[in-house]
Amino acid sequence: MNWAARGTLSLEGKRQRQTAAEPAAAGAQKIFVVEDDLDIARLVRHHLEGAGFQVRGYTSNAGVLADAQKERPCLLLLDIMVPGGDGLDLCRQVRQSGAPLAATPVVFLTAKTAEADRIFGLETGADDYITKPFSPRELLARIKAVLRRCEAPLAPASIVAGDLSIDADAMTLSVRGQITAATATEFRLLHYLARHPGRVFTRDQILDAVWKETTFVSPRSVDVYVRKLREKIEVDPEQPRYLKTVRGAGYRFETPK
Repeated sequence: MNWAARGTLSLEGKRQRQTAAEPAAAGAQKIFVVEDDLDIARLVRHHLEGAGFQVRGYTSNAGVLADAQKERPCLLLLDIMVPGGDGLDLCRQVRQSGAPLAATPVVFLTAKTAEADRIFGLETGADDYITKPFSPRELLARIKAVLRRCEAPLAPASIVAGDLSIDADAMTLSVRGQITAATATEFRLLHYLARHPGRVFTRDQILDAVWKETTFVSPRSVDVYVRKLREKIEVDPEQPRYLKTVRGAGYRFETPK
C-alpha cells in the first residue's frame, strides 16, 4: 500500500463511509474487488466510487465467480494472497468459464513484487499487474487504461486464415471450427497481427498499437501474450505456423499455405 495514502484514508474516513453508503449511479460500470486488507479495500473503494464506478467488495474468493456470472462486472481487481484460494486460481476460473465472462478484464493488486510473479500473473490471464505499495491515482489510471483498451472498437475486419476465423464484430476466435476463449487483449493482439500478414512488428510497435498506453507495460508482456496465443491457436506451440518469431526484430503473422 502507498503508506502516504494511509494518512489520506484516515483523514477522509468519514467521507469514505458516506460514499460507500450512497447508492451508485444508475448504469455505472461495476468492478469486483477481492481484497482481505480492510484498509486497502476501503481506500480502493473510495477512489473507484469517486471515479464513478460501482464497487462490490469481497474478502475471499468465496462467491465471486458465481456473482460475476450473474452480474457481469466490467473488471475484476484481485489480490493474489487471500483466504480460501488465491487470486491466481480465481483468474484461471474466470478464463475457463466460457463466454462472455471469460473475456472480462482482470487486474492483480498484490504484494508479490518479483518479476517472475508478474510474468506468472500475466500468463495466468491478467490484463495488468499492480504491486503494493501503490498510488491510488496510478491504480485508477491503469484500470481506466485497461477498460479503454478492452472497449475500444476494432477495425472492421473479420479474417479467415488457415484454420483460424477471427470475427472482429463479435470478438470471437474460432480455431479449427471450435470457438476458443480469448481475453480482450489476446484477441486484439491476434487481430492486429493477422490484419497485416507477413509484416514484422517490433515489440514496441505492438505495444503502441495494442496496449496504446505503454507506461505500465513492457516488451516482455508482448512475449507472454504471444506465448498464450500460440497455446490456443497452434497445433504445436513450439513450432508455430501462424505467429512467427523474427529473431532480433519481433513477430509476424503468416497464413499457412
